[in-house]
Amino acid sequence: MAAPLSDGDRRKQISVRGIAGLGDVAEVRKSFNRHLHFTLVKDRNVATPRDYYFALAHTVRDHLVGRWIRTQQHYYERDPKRIYYLSLEFYMGRTLQNTMVNLGLQNACDEAIYQLGLDLEELEEIEEDAGLGNGGLGRLAACFLDSMATLGLAAYGYGIRYEFGIFNQKIVDGWQVEEADDWLRYGNPWEKARPEYMLPVHFYGRVDHTPEGVKWIDTQVVLAMPYDTPVPGYKNNTVNTMRLWSAKAPNDFNLQEFNMGDYIEAVLDRNLAENISRVLYPNDNFFEGKELRLKQEYFVVAATLQDIIRRFKSSKFGCRDPVRTCFETFPDKVAIQLNDTHPALSIPELMRILVDVEKVDWDKAWEITKRTCAYTNHTVLPEALERWPVSMFEKLLPRHLEIIYALNQMHLDHVAALYPGDIDRLRRMSVIEEGDCKRINMANLCVIGSHAVNGVARIHSDIVKNSVFKDFYELEPEKFQNKTNGITPRRWLLLCNPGLADIIAEKIGEGFITDLSQLKKLLDFINNETFIRDVAKVKQENKLKFAAYLEEQYKVKINPSSMFDVQVKRIHEYKRQLLNCLHAITLYNRIRSNPSKSFVPRTIMIGGKAAPGYHMAKMIIKLITSIGEVINNDPYVGDKLKVIFLENYRVSLAEKVIPAADLSQQISTAGTEASGTGNMKFMVNGALTIGTMDGANVEMAEEAGEENLFIFGMRVEDVEALDRKGYNAREYYERLPELRQAIDQISSGFFSPRDPGCFKDVVNMLMYHDRFKVFADYEAYIKCQGQVDQLFMDPREWTKKVIRNIACSGKFSSDRTITEYAREIWGVEPSATKIPPPNLPRD
Repeated sequence: MAAPLSDGDRRKQISVRGIAGLGDVAEVRKSFNRHLHFTLVKDRNVATPRDYYFALAHTVRDHLVGRWIRTQQHYYERDPKRIYYLSLEFYMGRTLQNTMVNLGLQNACDEAIYQLGLDLEELEEIEEDAGLGNGGLGRLAACFLDSMATLGLAAYGYGIRYEFGIFNQKIVDGWQVEEADDWLRYGNPWEKARPEYMLPVHFYGRVDHTPEGVKWIDTQVVLAMPYDTPVPGYKNNTVNTMRLWSAKAPNDFNLQEFNMGDYIEAVLDRNLAENISRVLYPNDNFFEGKELRLKQEYFVVAATLQDIIRRFKSSKFGCRDPVRTCFETFPDKVAIQLNDTHPALSIPELMRILVDVEKVDWDKAWEITKRTCAYTNHTVLPEALERWPVSMFEKLLPRHLEIIYALNQMHLDHVAALYPGDIDRLRRMSVIEEGDCKRINMANLCVIGSHAVNGVARIHSDIVKNSVFKDFYELEPEKFQNKTNGITPRRWLLLCNPGLADIIAEKIGEGFITDLSQLKKLLDFINNETFIRDVAKVKQENKLKFAAYLEEQYKVKINPSSMFDVQVKRIHEYKRQLLNCLHAITLYNRIRSNPSKSFVPRTIMIGGKAAPGYHMAKMIIKLITSIGEVINNDPYVGDKLKVIFLENYRVSLAEKVIPAADLSQQISTAGTEASGTGNMKFMVNGALTIGTMDGANVEMAEEAGEENLFIFGMRVEDVEALDRKGYNAREYYERLPELRQAIDQISSGFFSPRDPGCFKDVVNMLMYHDRFKVFADYEAYIKCQGQVDQLFMDPREWTKKVIRNIACSGKFSSDRTITEYAREIWGVEPSATKIPPPNLPRD
């Protein structure tokens, strides 16, 4: 096996990381020293590694500023239609390396830092992840921002600047323990506060119907302070903006007449207002109907819509006086994309502004609202759908409740006219759910208030049309679309796997970085021995590097020539980490019963966070760690099998583990995973997929050929048939001896000798109320894993399949996804024009 390259050798190689000109290197060094001195007020004698990280971050940020200002100027002058991506989550990860990649500065910075006697990779590791998301939905928003900038769209991401992002996960005695993620503790060099654009947001109060119109009065005010983060496109000098709102109490907060006496108490109470942006709700695919969460949802919507309307009214750069006063053209200049139902209040809020404030006629306002808004659905799990109690709305947002009632009435009148006497249809299609606790169905509100509704993979969009929103689809089929998710190839190939990116560029050039479909050209090299060897070598280097990282961080030693079998994603019953556990136990039992037989060595890695209140998910983590404890310490097993739980899975850890994976597990019950995006990251990074026909796996199999993935288990139709028949777990337990043995071991305390009853809840769920039918796919899964072993024993054939998968992954770029949104939902064209850089005069 080749020795890892020295720094010098690495620099001589062809590289897609930008050429390091001598001038650039000197400039970076000079800027670095200037920031260390003037920004951080340190010299080399007292500076810490963190100071060096900040000096470099400010140096790189300097290269963004001119482009950022110029991009915004460019938009003001051209006055294009603007795209507003509203999301309660943006799972950004780290920014330094991504910025260097997109600006083509990576080699210059690498060389400059090297000349200063420092290590770039060490500095990169100091940066905190911006963990402002839970999983797929938040990471998708981040990939979309990268693609929108790269495609030259005048786009803005709007969300909340959570003081505490997704919790840090610690494993203590095998259990998940949460720690607050104080990511801003040392400051964030990438954001710029914009107090001059602070805006008021109103809560509570009452509605007054006057002859002059409706007034929402006696409200409590919270201020929204914007923080802007630059979003650079790939080498096109475009820098867009992500604007995150932070809650501030107004200075007179609680100091009104009733609190005259207790000044100190009143000032302390400012925290109540500012709690709105304190913490991200850590639930993935689960609705928790807390008032604070509803406040967060309205907070981001109210601040953002004021901003959108201000920008719509003033079209010239630097001018804040309203120019446009007529809202006829609003949908031609503004597109609002709702990332799930979390920003659904945009619909009644836009209506409120148009009707109550701007005095637009109701029907006209409704037409404008529908033409402006579009809704992306992210899940079909019923427990994830947002259904807010009417009583909570009544108190917090009384005017919005009135507007929702009026919109719903209008909608139901329309439905009743088309389907006279169909009371059940009216009940299903109503935005208001009747019952012991009246609720507002936010998904139904989004569908009636949007001109486009999309799912995030073909199979998911079909389910959306045929079951979740079946009645709405019958009413307005033209509204429903599919937009299969994608990932940004900048972060998920160039940045995290430079070795692979380099050997691809050697063969087909660099065009694939902004047009991932060009990877198809690699099909010409599937039988090229040099390329096969190079791909295998890059994978092996990535595996060695990750093994070293695991040893350093977690003190676990793994066998780098074993198969790296990886399942990383949020812990959830529907994602079926339990099926993976049953396979691990089955392998273990086979090794134990035949220790002399030759086995394909595996390192099974499972990682992901469980929502703090999700008991079963936390039990699943405990089961994984307990299985690992037994297997990893059994001398009979040795190097043949290891089970590792990857602690605190997050974007920056994904960037390390994904390039090192051999096998990617995507094993949700068919019909439950809307799309998945981790599946795509593994595919483009040269892992093979074992998976069900669910989410985007279906399209991955279609692109690469089903025979080039390890597809197993029930299809959606089979799951439906089994539901009709009735799923009986015991049937499988009785029929399959290896399954029975595994369950009996979990049940008897074999994996928890100090607490034999530890996993009774897990076993009870699997045996008597498993919605996700783990046992029904067990047999097919074990058999399929046998085929994985067979192929892995033939490295050449394995690598050829890897190359075919990489070559066929081009569809799954978020550039393709965003191009489809742009053309088919927003009505704009991506632009290839490069804005002139700051050092050149403008056109």
